Amino acid sequence: MKTPATSPGEFELIDVFTSQFDLAPSPRGPGDDCAVIPPSKFATCVTTDSVLDGVHFRRGTFSYEDIGHKALAVNLSDLAAMGAIPQWALCSLQVPHDMTAADLKALGAGMAALARTHHVSLIGGNYCRAQYLGVTLTVSGKLTAAPLLRSGAKPGDALYVSGPLGDAAAGLAVLLRENPSPRFQKLTRAQRRPSPHVAMGRFLTRFASSCIDVSDGLLQDLGHIAKSSRVGFAVNSPAIPLSADLQAHFPADEQLRFALSGGEDYVLAFTVSQTKQKAFERALRRSQFSAFHIGYATKVKALTVDGKPVAANSGFHHR
Repeated sequence: MKTPATSPGEFELIDVFTSQFDLAPSPRGPGDDCAVIPPSKFATCVTTDSVLDGVHFRRGTFSYEDIGHKALAVNLSDLAAMGAIPQWALCSLQVPHDMTAADLKALGAGMAALARTHHVSLIGGNYCRAQYLGVTLTVSGKLTAAPLLRSGAKPGDALYVSGPLGDAAAGLAVLLRENPSPRFQKLTRAQRRPSPHVAMGRFLTRFASSCIDVSDGLLQDLGHIAKSSRVGFAVNSPAIPLSADLQAHFPADEQLRFALSGGEDYVLAFTVSQTKQKAFERALRRSQFSAFHIGYATKVKALTVDGKPVAANSGFHHR
């Protein structure tokens, strides 16, 4: 199917999208066949992730600003889990024929606002027509300390999370309903506009023995740390932080299910060794950050919640 002659061309649409960003001049920014990345004395973390219509969002329930924000946020959350400082991004767009230039501008605006918050430069990417909207980002960050890994947890380490769990899953459940009430706005915003805990990740480089972002559900993501570190985890469910909105709008059993298995909260789950726990708690009280002690790493290689074994693969699966 050919684009009508009156429609903006590929390069015009690329300009519409990139005009939302504060761009570095070529050769570091868009404009040549490759962006040129200057050498650095620091190690580099690189991640890539995609958001696709019908899998990670639905255009009927997300604005284009929401989609742009979330596409970058999920990648920044990976950098946060490593303790990296975000630097640059490459963006590949799959754009359906029914998207207008205004739609693409809104998509770029949502992404660019978050990019400015975290000082991320857009340095290039790709554009193509497709049946469904898809946004794929490759994002880089620098490490000024040793990276946080999934493999450092030891039995006896304290387990924490950096924010409430379950809101995004509850928000998704609300968005799947017809005509959701405005009273669920905070929950739906958690699904549409997650906030990556980048600064918290930097703070944790001084204390955490392992770390992961909670993208696929607490249990499933703890399973990744458990496998890499060869430990288990004992989770105390009453200690899991739940927002006032989640508690106000859903029954207790659903609150816990969303918190343990819902996914897409993009908070950090991390462990702190017994030797650093007191220092961490002192530093935490002096900081602007929050953390909630929800359990311990164990010698027994199993996940338990309130003493009962649970499956590590009971989290969120993208289909």
